Amino acid sequence: MTLDELRDDITIKQKKGLPFIIASVIIWFLISLVSLLDINIEMKNILVFCCSTPLVPISWFIGKKLSVDIFSKENPLGNLGFLFTMNQMLYILIVMWVFNAVPEKMVMVYAMVFGAHLLPYSWLYKSRGYAIFSIFIPILSLILGNLYNGFILSFTLVLVEIVFVITLFIELKQLKR
Repeated sequence: MTLDELRDDITIKQKKGLPFIIASVIIWFLISLVSLLDINIEMKNILVFCCSTPLVPISWFIGKKLSVDIFSKENPLGNLGFLFTMNQMLYILIVMWVFNAVPEKMVMVYAMVFGAHLLPYSWLYKSRGYAIFSIFIPILSLILGNLYNGFILSFTLVLVEIVFVITLFIELKQLKR
């Protein structure tokens, strides 16, 4: 297969990563709930990190419902997609620094890292949606994170992620035509 054929194949078989994006709606909703808790900021931030831990199991479950094997090794570009995800792990170090240095801005920086890490998927899945949201989310997060509290930011991200999911469903529907 050519590179373009491999990209087309992974786009269809992985449904543009929808299991992970749908799971992120749940994760951001959990972060919103944590943001409402009447506890100190350090505990909130620890719980925000904890909210992200079920991402893979939730994605796997959603993948099963959507007939997507999120662990498929059929397409070698799956390893590239995994590498794209792993770069976010390096950026989490910045979020950990903010956790200590400027704890009230951790959710903002976390949201910016989350959004920015989506950019390479715009290439992998030939997706305008990923390109737009990977730029829109960090900018929106920077603005809302500086103007409002963590709840406003995280709940807005729930809504943005829902729109992102709808966008990806539309992109997938257009592929089938």
